[in-house]
Amino acid sequence: MTVSFVVPCWNDANRLAKLLDSLAKLHPLPEIIVADASDDRAPVEELVAEAGAHYVAVRGPSRGAQLNAGAMMASGEVLVFQHADTNFSQQHLEALSAAMADRQLKGGAFYKDLRAHFPKLAWSEPLVRWYSRRIGVIYGDQSVFVRRAEFEALGGFREIPLMEDVEFSKRLRRAGQVTLIDPPLRTSMRKFEAEGAIRRKLQNLGLVWLFRLGVSPERLHRWYYRWKNPRPSPD
Repeated sequence: MTVSFVVPCWNDANRLAKLLDSLAKLHPLPEIIVADASDDRAPVEELVAEAGAHYVAVRGPSRGAQLNAGAMMASGEVLVFQHADTNFSQQHLEALSAAMADRQLKGGAFYKDLRAHFPKLAWSEPLVRWYSRRIGVIYGDQSVFVRRAEFEALGGFREIPLMEDVEFSKRLRRAGQVTLIDPPLRTSMRKFEAEGAIRRKLQNLGLVWLFRLGVSPERLHRWYYRWKNPRPSPD
């Protein structure tokens, strides 16, 4: 089985450098494609060239468009959509290969490391894992993987301002058998720490449910960035 990693990047060269270093140590070495929408692309292009990976430039930050652009360049039988701030090790690659040996499997993702991210919620891990495995949303920071043929049949990601992973997750589950696997993944918590973990988590859940209820991605995008960057109060 051949594997292609598609990594979207937007002004995050430092974390991309760490990820590329990790991916370069995997065996067998996968194909790596970086879809870049950074304001200054030169540092990212240099990192990608040094890593022996492939580079594709995408106009403007749009994760759905970036993931699709990277997937179009991919030659692997299985695509892994990998965030730059999420870890990926040899153990993860071996688990992925074992899972995709089942030819009935369309794709899936990895569990999140709930105990590491939210220690106070460790008691709820069995319930969260059951929900995630059965009916939950498969998020982009879970290193979503899918057979390339299935990805093409689904038409790729929707190029929408927000919720491209939520929307794709819904269609992937409808397409057939999917799975969530161990070992769990750890993702950088810098955004949660900067904005408050509970507040950030509740906002994310609220946005997902509003999207499921029919609120447009464009409106959710406006709300999301208004919450993140509120206007200063007048003196």
